[in-house]
Amino acid sequence: MPVTAQAILAEIKPLGSDGYKRVLFNHGITEPCFGVKIEELKKIQKRIKMDYHLALDLFDTRNYDARYLAGLIADDAKMTKKDLQHWVKTACPTTARWTVATVAAGSPNGYELALEWIESDKDMVSAAGWGTLSGIVSTKPDEELDLAKLKQLLQRVERTIHKAPNDTRYAMNGFVISVGSYVKSLTKLAIQAGEKIGEVTVDMGNTCCKVPFAPEYIRKVEKRGTIGKKRKSAKC
Repeated sequence: MPVTAQAILAEIKPLGSDGYKRVLFNHGITEPCFGVKIEELKKIQKRIKMDYHLALDLFDTRNYDARYLAGLIADDAKMTKKDLQHWVKTACPTTARWTVATVAAGSPNGYELALEWIESDKDMVSAAGWGTLSGIVSTKPDEELDLAKLKQLLQRVERTIHKAPNDTRYAMNGFVISVGSYVKSLTKLAIQAGEKIGEVTVDMGNTCCKVPFAPEYIRKVEKRGTIGKKRKSAKC
């Protein structure tokens, strides 16, 4: 018998806690939210593996925990443009930047949509676009990437990041880090861009989170000897 979104909601609701919910709220998450820890959601992911239709149904519940799980079990290859556009338009900022972006990065439509989203005047949507680009460069072989376009995008970030809205600023900084860390031929250029950009200031809400300084982060990856080592998936 197929698992339903309502059955999943009933299963995860008791797993939530007020303490973790407060942590999520400090990171900008809003109701509805149960406050379920990621490790609990990953146990369900391990059981379900991938389920395209269930992921869509879970996302439509608008519950944050269900949406996070939706991203984990989504069959990225089956996600249509319509699906991804619906997700990015109805997401909260955090879900757009992480869940939507990581699923889009694994979709055949992700690159095209990312280039469209970064032109949006909505902070949440443009941040999702830059996040999707970061996911793509971290997972796709270099020979499948448009290196000339990536160079142009690095130059664009260098010129515009300090004028960009809050979430987009954070995602742009992440893009510089991703290009420098995962595309070996552009590492030097990404470090140079990061040096010209300097420190990036982002309102991280009521948290102790900090915005990484891109050149410093990339050099740490370089020191580990893992520049250019791709990830299996943008999801985490």
